[in-house]
Amino acid sequence: MEQILSTSMLENKLALRELFGQSVDFYTKDVQLAGFDCCICMFEGLSSIERLWIMMLDVASHIQTPINSPQQLYEYLLCQTAIPMETKTVSCISDAQIYLTAGTTVFFIDGVDRALVISTQSMQFRSVGEPSGEGNLRGSREGFIEILRMNISLLRRLIRTDSLRIETMTAGQRTQTELALCYDQKLCPPQLLRYTKAQLEQVDLPVLLDSGYLIPFLGRRGFRFFSGIGYTERPDRAAAKICEGKIVVLVNGSPFALVFPWLFYENFQSMDDYSSKAYFASFIRLLKYAAFFIAILFPGIFVCAAGYTPEIFPPELLYKIAAAEKSTPLPLFLEMMLANFLLEIIREAGLRLPKPIGHSVSLVAALIVGDAATKAGLLGIPVVIVAALTTICTFVVPSVYEPVTVLRMLFILAGGLLGPAGMIVLFFWMLLDICGLNSFGIPYTTPISPFQSNAWRDVLLRMGWRTLSKKPFSIEKFEQERGDDNAT
Repeated sequence: MEQILSTSMLENKLALRELFGQSVDFYTKDVQLAGFDCCICMFEGLSSIERLWIMMLDVASHIQTPINSPQQLYEYLLCQTAIPMETKTVSCISDAQIYLTAGTTVFFIDGVDRALVISTQSMQFRSVGEPSGEGNLRGSREGFIEILRMNISLLRRLIRTDSLRIETMTAGQRTQTELALCYDQKLCPPQLLRYTKAQLEQVDLPVLLDSGYLIPFLGRRGFRFFSGIGYTERPDRAAAKICEGKIVVLVNGSPFALVFPWLFYENFQSMDDYSSKAYFASFIRLLKYAAFFIAILFPGIFVCAAGYTPEIFPPELLYKIAAAEKSTPLPLFLEMMLANFLLEIIREAGLRLPKPIGHSVSLVAALIVGDAATKAGLLGIPVVIVAALTTICTFVVPSVYEPVTVLRMLFILAGGLLGPAGMIVLFFWMLLDICGLNSFGIPYTTPISPFQSNAWRDVLLRMGWRTLSKKPFSIEKFEQERGDDNAT
């Protein structure tokens, strides 16, 4: 049961003291304003004491109308002063806790059972900079940061239409993390919006420190390699997805925004595609699709072909592969597994260590795996070349790094232990996994299956802007077309 504020300022202050305990950053100060006892409550570091005192002293020195009661003082501060205040006032202790931890100041007046909320936020945060994981040659250099309000302002600056809606809610019992639901009211399908709100309201998490925590609660249950929810740290990309009728979720403390519905072909798009020439963007996109399949299939195909169908290799290459394998102690598929395993260890070490040391790790690893391991006869040169090529191809499409890495290992095992039959079965199982995924009521493989001719202009290839601008793609229109097709 919520504790309602009392008319006694002392009782309210003691209730907050009991709530926050002996926290050294919880600051309270008793003051008198217009002859009435008042109390200021804030958290140091989240609120600016200097800013608060400047505003309060200004108000105290400019009171010209006679104030005869605490309620009159409350109404005077709320309605007749230029102090920046929140639109809502505090009526219970839990509301005071939410506002205090958000960086505002709660102002009690003795004799009034409500408190004022003054906007004195002054939190330290990282400045807006270029995103580290989605680099572009052209376009915006801005990336999301950890402060939710700043991220919302970055989106609002790019989408200035009156239909942009941003709704906030909290999740995480212990952290009470604020998150924002961003969408275009005219483009977002109502059923998608209702489903998303219902799922977010049912999130049962003790802590919420990153947007990735929400993915299992938003997507459907069950194991899937690929996800119908994407992420981005670029405000321009998030704005583009909102203009397609999709929903973007921002979480306080995380620079990564969730985007859904997320379709398979969107993993191969980048903002550079729309700033470059159409023919070059189409070439790069085809290159990404090729890199995706190379990263998954190439090591398994190499192991399978060398072990079960070596006659498909040219004689010169076959002799070199055979000579390399004779000088190594492990079977071919175990060599390939070992090489990929070492490369993943190197990547993880370089990622987690400080940047100056990370470069040294990469250099040492290159010498050990690329030179020493082959000279010592632990790994064959063809295996190292294939593993390095597939690792590079994996980095071409970073948004699907996790499923690609695991699937590559599975294909190596299938090709080495089961041969061509195992490769074919696993490949079709992967296709069924991709085609069977439903992203918030929309097939993950859209517009490949079900086929949508209009959306194909921006899937495998990218048409010019004159063509794309005639009928821009949106989720709402796609759902309407699906409904018409099902009706017929």
